[in-house]
Amino acid sequence: MSRHLWALVLSLAACSSTEEVVERPEDAWPLVYSQDFAAGESLEEFSFSDHRAWRWSPPTQGVPGALELAGESFYRPKHRSPYCIALLHGRVYQSFILEADLMQTGEEYGHRDLCLFFGFQNPEKFHYVHMASTPDDHAHNIFIVDEAPRIKTAPVGARGVDWGTGVWHKVRLKRVVEAGTTEVYFDDMQTPVLSAKNETINWGLIGFGSFDDTGRFANVKVWAPEDVEPFPGAREPFKRPDTTQFP
Repeated sequence: MSRHLWALVLSLAACSSTEEVVERPEDAWPLVYSQDFAAGESLEEFSFSDHRAWRWSPPTQGVPGALELAGESFYRPKHRSPYCIALLHGRVYQSFILEADLMQTGEEYGHRDLCLFFGFQNPEKFHYVHMASTPDDHAHNIFIVDEAPRIKTAPVGARGVDWGTGVWHKVRLKRVVEAGTTEVYFDDMQTPVLSAKNETINWGLIGFGSFDDTGRFANVKVWAPEDVEPFPGAREPFKRPDTTQFP
């Protein structure tokens, strides 16, 4: 192959690569929130379904600190759904990418889990990701609570995740409301372990937790097209249902 022809091939490849980036606008979303939990005051940024179950965890294994779910939550929602919830208050997101380091600190069993929450409008209307050891109709899926007990929004997968013991895992949640898609990545940031399509709930608070287990959450980052102003009642989402429409 001549040098001129080889230069043309490289030029076309570069153009193709540029087009791929343009087709993924979320790659250009700005970082709108970051929290490393280096200080205990960082917990003041969250609203809890039961604050007694949560605490600040000091530096360990290379992380500056963590939001730790360390005890039992006595919160019981109206509809069957997770008991342990910590929501980042003051911010409402539509499309976004959430990344965090997660460590599950409970004993191994089929439904051993940690959760990510999004689209949380009130305790009766939200989405959540349930990452568990063994998939079934109630575990390791992307669920919706819409004024009724939670239901899965994706088929039951072939396998869950391996939490291990004392291991930090990198997790990414990507929500694109224009496409109605949700993808969850676990350690491998190239291939999602969970994906679903649902256009029912397109905005709300985001957060962390578990159905009824324990764990730690660290190094939180959020990218989004914009950081949206809070809706009324967003700082106290568990004290009363909020029926305010998104502005």
